[in-house]
Formats: sequence, C-alpha cells, structure tokens
Amino acid sequence: MGIPTRHFDALIIGAGGAGLNAALQLAGADLRVAVVSKVFPTRSHTVAAQGGVNAALANMMPDSWHWHMFDTVKGSDYLGDQDAIEFMCREAIPTVYELEHAGVPFSRLDNGKIYQRPFGGQSQNFGGDQAARTCAAADRTGHAILHTLYQQNIRARTHFFDEFFAIDLVRDAEGIICGALVLEIETGEPLLIESKATLLATGGWGQVFRTTSNAHINTGDGAAMALRAGIPLMDMEFFQFHPTGIAGKGMLITEGTRGEGGYLVNKDGERFMERYAPRAKDLASRDVVSRAIVTEVKEGRGCGENGDYVMLKLDHLGEAVISKRLPGIRESSQIFAGCDPVIEPIPVFPTAHYAMGGIPTDRFGRVAMPAGHGSEEVVVGLYAAGECACASVHGANRLGGNSLLDILVFGRLAGKDIIEYVRENPYQRTVDSASLEQAMGRLGRWDQQGDGPTVQQLRADFRKCMEDHAGVFRTEEIMTEGYNKLCELRDRLPEVRLTDQSKVFNTARIEALELENMIDVGMSIAVSALYRQESRGAHSRPDYPERDDQSWLKHSLYYRDGDRMDYKPVRTKPLTVESFPPKERVY
Repeated sequence: MGIPTRHFDALIIGAGGAGLNAALQLAGADLRVAVVSKVFPTRSHTVAAQGGVNAALANMMPDSWHWHMFDTVKGSDYLGDQDAIEFMCREAIPTVYELEHAGVPFSRLDNGKIYQRPFGGQSQNFGGDQAARTCAAADRTGHAILHTLYQQNIRARTHFFDEFFAIDLVRDAEGIICGALVLEIETGEPLLIESKATLLATGGWGQVFRTTSNAHINTGDGAAMALRAGIPLMDMEFFQFHPTGIAGKGMLITEGTRGEGGYLVNKDGERFMERYAPRAKDLASRDVVSRAIVTEVKEGRGCGENGDYVMLKLDHLGEAVISKRLPGIRESSQIFAGCDPVIEPIPVFPTAHYAMGGIPTDRFGRVAMPAGHGSEEVVVGLYAAGECACASVHGANRLGGNSLLDILVFGRLAGKDIIEYVRENPYQRTVDSASLEQAMGRLGRWDQQGDGPTVQQLRADFRKCMEDHAGVFRTEEIMTEGYNKLCELRDRLPEVRLTDQSKVFNTARIEALELENMIDVGMSIAVSALYRQESRGAHSRPDYPERDDQSWLKHSLYYRDGDRMDYKPVRTKPLTVESFPPKERVY
C-alpha cells in the first residue's frame, strides 16, 4: 500500500506516567523504543494529578504497606484482586524513592523527609486512626512527576512521535499484534510502526461524560483499540465521580484540600459529612462523599440560586497554608469559580473523574483474556498499563493517591516484562496486509463526502446521554432508556460527515476518530452497569441498594461484538499475607 514504515523493539502508545515510566525501563536496557502521543508528552493528563502518590513511608506517623493494602482492598469494596493490590502497596515505597532520586521535587518536612498528607480512606492499623500516607509536591504532584519522567526519557534517548494519533492495532498472519497504524496530525499522513511488543498507556475516558475533570484528550482511544481487536473491557461500570469538581464546570479541586483540613458545608452551614461518615467525615472514600453531596442537593440543602451544589470551606486554614500547600487550587478557584478560597468557600459538585475498569491485565501489564473453563490466556506481545488498564487494584472504587501509584508501579513493571519478552522474541513479525487495510479503512471512512450530522452534534448528544443515564445514581429504568438512546446514537455514526476534508493539521478528523472511540467505550460502561444488579463502590443502584457478594463478587467483561457480557472471579488470595475477607464497608 506504500505506507511509510518504522521498526522498533517496543511501541508505547501514550506518554503519561505509565508510558514514560515503561519507556524509561526499556531505553535503559538499550532497546529501541517508540513513544506515540497525540499531544506533546508533558501535556498528557498525568500532569493534572494534584493531591499526591500513596506510599507507606511513615514520615509523619507510623505506617505499613500492609495497612495500605487493607485500605485499598476495603476501598475497592472487595472487588480488587488482592495479589495485585499487595504487590502495588509493597512496591509503592521503592517507587517513590526512585522518583525522588530521579529528581521529583516533593514537598519537604523540616527534617528533609518527603511531606505526606492525609487522604480519604487511608487509615492506620487496619481501619484505625487517619493515616498521612500521600506523598505530595504541593498540589501539582502529577506535574512534577511527569516532567521529571519526560526529562529522564530525553536523557535516555527515547524516540518520541509527538502529535501522532494511534488509529488501530495491526496483526501478523497468525493474528499476533505487532504494532500500530498511526496518523501524523501535522501532515495528515499515515505511518505504520512495527514492533515486537506494544504497550497501550492511553489513559482514561472521562470525556464520555459532559461534566468531567478530564482533559479533552481523554477519549478512551486505547480501550477502544482493544475492543476492536476482540479484547473485552473489564469492570467498566465502575467510573469514579470525584466529589469536588468546580460546580457547573467540572475542573478538579483536589482531595488534598480536605486532607489539609478543608470541609464541606450545605446551605445551612452544616458540616453534613458527619451524617454519612461519622468517623472519617470529609475524608471518607470518594464514592461515599460524592453520594452524600448529591443526596444533600436532592433533598433541598444545596447552595446557590438553584440549590445545585455545596460549598468547600478552606478560609479557616489561613493564607500561609493555602499558598504553600494548595497554590494551584487557589488559582483555579479564582479563574474558574470567581472566588478566592482564602476568604470565601468554593462551590463544588461531583465530576466524572476516573475509570476503575479497563483492558484486563495481570500484574506484569500483560493483557489477559478468558480462554474457556475459567482459565486465562495472555495476548502475545500486547501490554497495557495506567488508567486504560485494569490490573484490578482499584476494584469498585479508587482511593485518592492510588492512581499515580498504579500508573508508576505497573508502567515500570510492564517495561521490565517487555524487556524479557523482546529478548525471548528477537525477530520482528510482518504485518498482515488485510489487517493494515482494515486499519486504513477506519481512516478512509472519514473521506466520505455529502451531508449528514456533524461530529459536534453527535458528540454533544452522546455525552449528555451518558451523564443523564450513567451518573452517580443508577436504576434499571434510567439505564435501559439510556442504553436504547446510545444504540440510536451509535447507529447514526455512519451518517456523520466532515465538512473539512483537508489533511494538514485537520483536528476535525482527529475529533471524529475520537468520537468513534468514545461511543465504543461509553457503550461498555452503559451495558456493564445495566447488568450489575447491586450497589458496590462507585456503582450505586437505589433499586438494588445492597452489595451482593453471593451473586456479584466477580469481574464483568464487556465484548464489543453484540454488546456481550461475561464474568470472571475476583482473585482473593494475596501473594504472602492472609486474605482480607469481605465485610461491611463503613467510614
């Protein structure tokens, strides 16, 4: 077909924390590694992470990785795989020290150690007093980490394809994935990148909802590529709504504000979290706080002219603390909410924030899918890490500070496993022409002329439908109506046309390709949520208000072909310690 081709030992799609940490391991092993990113790497969404990264360093008070593990299992509402959770919590400590030595400018205590702040759902001694476990660089922790990793990759001579959009995975004649077709945004020309191993590290998909803390780039590209390759997505019904987005806008106000002593109030000035989480209060788990805020608003205790938000008070902390620990939050509040938290509270409401589900992997980042009779099979040569992946350390609900940890630990481990894989499989496979033609067909479809709905129209309708029918509270009636509407929107997609057919820097074409990805991923959320008849973590169903371990202590698997659902067991056996059996989850 005459498409330019490049060859690498490993291809990483996505340049956030997971992709860059994996690339660093590969470049350090003298492998030729390509990193494809649709934005300049330091604009990846990891840069937006504010509060910190969890690790039981015990710099502020006694701590243990075992306590961290308990909190993570409990926070997951017992749907997390305990072997992966144990591994992540043990690896947290050396991972943070490795970042420190790489140059991450963490905030410091007077004794020079890394500053750690309290965060929701974190405890001492298996559910005891509040822990201070979250290592922070003021309220710009993701920014500090991402820039450091990028600098280290430049030093290691990692090859970056900046502003290239990944269209689809490609296979050889045996069906083994051996690279991807990508599009250079500047020229509009395709490029085939062949590789011995491919890592998907494309981040989340918050843009499927109308109100979100996520960047415009978070459109689920990697997850949709996996779906089109026949790989199921796991636990997609569990999407976290962060309790404190700026009301009406969605921009994130970090949980670190409450870790520093901020608290929520309703229109009567009441600290209402005492009603929902008597002990943890404002530092309860995110799903608990989000539901509490929505309940306050629904019951008429919301603030403002329309009573549609609550207030986050920080003024009692004083200007010195806010300027030192939360400078970015003060700036965001002034720009987007028109208020200065030093003197007045911030209007907040839950915002779509984080995907707990994703591409199913083992703890080495290898994509794994069911192979019949309860067993699993590794997809040869394909890896996933970060928010697009699901090693199932978050289960039904993620604890704040565990997301940066997840991407760093499993990005690093995926990189190390790829090194071994490439050494054992040193020869490049040849891309099958039929696979390449199929990928090119996805790109060529947008060359069709004529009249039809616009990308913007369909995208707006789709995101509103997702927000209305798959939000914080879900019922069978609401979700069934939503699924039918989403099917109609999906059926309209082939009618959509681009008005701009130019090639050079045509962002409209990129948005069209992103919309295809968003609709596939949105369907996986809607279908998975409709089938799960219980309330667990972020999946809250008033028509099934109780958690049902007897029927639903299992992972869901969504297949794109026919919107088919399957299930697999939760791994409840840790690596070296006793299992934490499910019990009532209270804060």
